[in-house]
Amino acid sequence: MSEDVLQNRPLLVASQVTRRFGGLVAVNKVDFTIPEHSIVSLIGPNGAGKTTFFNVLLGVIDPTSGEVQFQGRRMIARPERLAFESLVWVLPALVVGLLGAGLAAADVLSGRLLAIVGFIALMLLITMLLLSIIRPVRYSKQLERFGIFRSARPNDMVEAGVGRTFQNIRLFQNMTAVENILVGQHTQLKGNLVSALFNTPSAKNEEYRAERRAEELLKLVGLKGKGNEAARNLPYGDQRRLEIARALAANPKLLLLDEPAAGMNPKETKDLVDLISRLRNEHGLTILLIEHDMKLVMGISDRITVLDHGEKISEGTPEEVRKDPKVIEAYLGAPAA
Repeated sequence: MSEDVLQNRPLLVASQVTRRFGGLVAVNKVDFTIPEHSIVSLIGPNGAGKTTFFNVLLGVIDPTSGEVQFQGRRMIARPERLAFESLVWVLPALVVGLLGAGLAAADVLSGRLLAIVGFIALMLLITMLLLSIIRPVRYSKQLERFGIFRSARPNDMVEAGVGRTFQNIRLFQNMTAVENILVGQHTQLKGNLVSALFNTPSAKNEEYRAERRAEELLKLVGLKGKGNEAARNLPYGDQRRLEIARALAANPKLLLLDEPAAGMNPKETKDLVDLISRLRNEHGLTILLIEHDMKLVMGISDRITVLDHGEKISEGTPEEVRKDPKVIEAYLGAPAA
């Protein structure tokens, strides 16, 4: 089954990704591909660059060079021609302002009309500034037409179909399990300020559907009946599961799990393996793991990529990676001369 899965078309492709911090090269020209419906693991010793590479894929930090494509669309790369973006959002206000000034100079506009024109120019400038901060999809597409490219941010990656969990649990501890999952559904909700303020029937229906979806996800991850419990009161393993449920709430195509088995006992780890397998086999998800539990990695992965000192030193099936001398050396050290 592993070989068949790896014949699927690529979902995410990272090409020659490099990330430097001053003189330190944390990730060096890494090529990386995740086929659809596969389980891929990223492993390596401490300090190998896994977390930095993970953060580049998620849009947390920009690469120094290289790019990341998701579903065939370039999402992450070094920003290009950003200096021109300021012209894009200043230009409409500048044109209106200059037009008003020209008409005033020709005595066509009265003082009141000139004030109105100035107000319109100011509103245009504020609107364009807000657009540059919010960066809606249509705005970003228009920028790309001008050759201006900005890397996707984490929220952009979520909207594109990438979900994640964290190495250190980041739940809203004082909120219930259901409320945590509802937060994760924010990209799926279509209501607006007006419907929320007036509690319209559409807002009520959407809220009801969101709550039902949250209950379904709790059942999926094995937390049925615990929706009203505060996240802080859940056992450690259940908090890990809740974080996965929250990531699933955004309906991702690719789920990135950062050391999901950390701190779990053997039974919890086995249950986690079963959950990950079901997410791929029954729900069609593609999964990327960063994990130190080699038994878990070798038992569940279709493909494994190994980093060491920021460079990819091995890639292949679990059996191929297990026997690779470079991997053995990275983990156990070079044999004595």
